[in-house]
Amino acid sequence: MSRVCEFTGKRPMSGHNVSHANNKTKRRFEPNLCNVTLESEKLERRFKFRISAHALRSVDHVGGLDAFLLKAKEDVLSDKARKLKREIVAATA
Repeated sequence: MSRVCEFTGKRPMSGHNVSHANNKTKRRFEPNLCNVTLESEKLERRFKFRISAHALRSVDHVGGLDAFLLKAKEDVLSDKARKLKREIVAATA
């Protein structure tokens, strides 16, 4: 399973561990991914996602899954989230 946030597209980054003697060794910075179940108010269903902790805070801040997906850009969403966004748009229209 890839380590990519389904809402924001955050991926692992690369960098260095730097010792006190300034020796550098390669390392990976992994995103803080959480398995969460979020409920859509308009569709009245629950959906499971693997999103970063930052995205989870953003969902809470914006006012829920529906509001977040309506504001989100299509190019960063996963296929599953894009499909859900289309369903929400259709339900609101």
